[in-house]
Amino acid sequence: MTQQYSVTETEANIRVDKLLSGIIPGASRSEIQTWMADGYVRVNGRQMKANYKCQNGDVIDWSIPEPDTLTIEPENIPLSVIYEDTSLLVVNKPKGMVVHPSAGHQHGTLVHALLYHCDSLSQINGEERPGIVHRIDKDTSGLLVVAKNDQSHNSLTEQLSAKDIDRRYEAIVHGVIEHETGMIDAPIGRDRNDRKKMGVGENGKPAVTHFRVLNRYKNFTHVECDLETGRTHQIRVHMKYIGFPIAGDPKYGQRKTMTIGGQALHAKSLSFSHPKTGEQLHFEVETPSYFHELLAQFEKMH
Repeated sequence: MTQQYSVTETEANIRVDKLLSGIIPGASRSEIQTWMADGYVRVNGRQMKANYKCQNGDVIDWSIPEPDTLTIEPENIPLSVIYEDTSLLVVNKPKGMVVHPSAGHQHGTLVHALLYHCDSLSQINGEERPGIVHRIDKDTSGLLVVAKNDQSHNSLTEQLSAKDIDRRYEAIVHGVIEHETGMIDAPIGRDRNDRKKMGVGENGKPAVTHFRVLNRYKNFTHVECDLETGRTHQIRVHMKYIGFPIAGDPKYGQRKTMTIGGQALHAKSLSFSHPKTGEQLHFEVETPSYFHELLAQFEKMH
């Protein structure tokens, strides 16, 4: 279906790809640039380059191509299962594994591994995210609960909404935090300049992170973070916001940070009520070996 937009006077001189990224829901500038190159976007009936500067009264029309349907096949990928019963399972996701398939990750995800491991998974989040109740980023390691049926999924989602699921993380951040504990209460939404990033802003959704210092080193701090809400990239965005970005973070970290294959962030513990029995469950896993190696290096630098 073709859609149309007329450029206003205040939007004159804005690049067409930038303008459309704020108009088409969920579209990134890189996607729009590809669509323009393929002729799916036209300005005044003509194909333009992505860097075309819009003029007052320009008429932009676009017809977005249908996305390819993902066919997700089970893959025999080893899983670190911490707990499993007929309702759910708790897994310890390794650093570097994507949780569910997307355009750039059509193989090797946690979902592919779960489909091989489990006979049934909840279908509430559709075919691309079976069983997935909550996510952690690709380069964040640690605990995730997975629902095997819709009843369990609904119960866990309600617990998340009611803030009844306790999720604690450990992180290594740049800088030395002087106070012992803190609370970051700052709304998080899409970054206006980069659709792939999140940021603190007035138009964001409420987000609250609690933290406490576990240890201080020469230029780094080892912290524990407790999530009250679960926004995308929440801990990474919040720690950057208060001036202590997570070490190794390629998206929100310092320009000169350590090369450890992504952010030093680990989902260490998880507590919730069992959807069927109501029993309070608590799980905890050790931080990965690279965490211990980094902290040992910092100890020597003291």
